[in-house]
Amino acid sequence: MLKRLMSEMTWMEVRDAVNSGSGVILPIGATEQHGPHMPLCTDALLSERMAHDVAKETNLIVAPTVCYGFRSRPCTGGGQTFPGTTSVSGSTLTAIIMDVVKEFIRTGFRKIVLFNWHFENSNFIYDAAYNVYEDRKQEYPDLKLIIIETPFSELKPETMEYVFEGHFPGWGIEHASIFETSVMMYVAPELVDFSKAIDDKAEYYPFYDMLPIPKRITTESGILWKASLATKDKGEVLWKEISQNLIESVNMEFKRWEKEN
Repeated sequence: MLKRLMSEMTWMEVRDAVNSGSGVILPIGATEQHGPHMPLCTDALLSERMAHDVAKETNLIVAPTVCYGFRSRPCTGGGQTFPGTTSVSGSTLTAIIMDVVKEFIRTGFRKIVLFNWHFENSNFIYDAAYNVYEDRKQEYPDLKLIIIETPFSELKPETMEYVFEGHFPGWGIEHASIFETSVMMYVAPELVDFSKAIDDKAEYYPFYDMLPIPKRITTESGILWKASLATKDKGEVLWKEISQNLIESVNMEFKRWEKEN
């Protein structure tokens, strides 16, 4: 059986995967606070676990995760003031992804998926992919990239009702709250201390940012909404719906390219 984690493969196994037509998926996350009840690795862990589930059904192998993301913002991640949150600049993140994708191409991969689980990374990932593709498309006309900057665009109405119970505040404010806590309880329950999961809320959540960052637009706990409503069962429903949508999308796009070429 083909191994899926590149980090656990030998160079010969990677060579064989390339020669058999396998693609590669790069999980991208962050090292960011997720309240008093979840670890700093939450975004990186969920990105890698989801990438692994998708890879098994799409003939991909999973590259080592990019664990440092763009700066945490107060209304979507709590901000940079929490100890342990360790971020990089947008230019650094873009450069890292560009260099890694170029290495994939040099290795022989022609089907590349970039998969993100950290809201603030969006746009930098696309910019990196776009720059590499424009630079290499003449040399490698069979090169195909799929850029997934958010795990999903929407969830079924019945899923939203079941998970949020009428308390959906918006995806940005959901940081470390019902959604992420539920998914972590399903995927990595040993890393969740639900006894410390609380409901919290900033004075208000503006649709804009400010510098310097006022304390009133974030929370002391790092939880931006209602973590107490999370359950493992909700996490399972969310995970299975999201993973199935991703599998179908990746397979659809690569099969279309194969037919066109």
